[in-house]
Amino acid sequence: MLERPRVAPYLTVSPAMAAIAFYTTVFGAQQRALMPAMDGMRIMHCELLINGGSVMLSDAFPEFGHIRTPIPGEPVTMSVSLEFETSKEVDDVFAKATSLGAKGETQPTNSFWGTRFAVIKDPFGHRWMLNAPAGK
Repeated sequence: MLERPRVAPYLTVSPAMAAIAFYTTVFGAQQRALMPAMDGMRIMHCELLINGGSVMLSDAFPEFGHIRTPIPGEPVTMSVSLEFETSKEVDDVFAKATSLGAKGETQPTNSFWGTRFAVIKDPFGHRWMLNAPAGK
């Protein structure tokens, strides 16, 4: 059995293959598992190792009745927080993500709570909060 963190986000994102490519390029994600759907066009399940944790994702499968297709422009109500060792990593990931189509929602800044902090919204609508110790 594969070991996983006790809590791991599971994202529904279409097209999942594009999201996998984005997360691999921006966050250095490593693919741990990939299960294509029987239709040969979608991804049934993917597990990515990102920054020491697991993020799982799949395309939407509305035909199964339990997952609805997101409404265009619908706000995403959850975020994934990533912790980095250095402020430079936050700045570098933010720059890479925004150069590849992510929207910078909070520019990298030293926060009042003591971290280097930034927020991006990826091209698929998910928010990623980037954190590192300020000044490190």
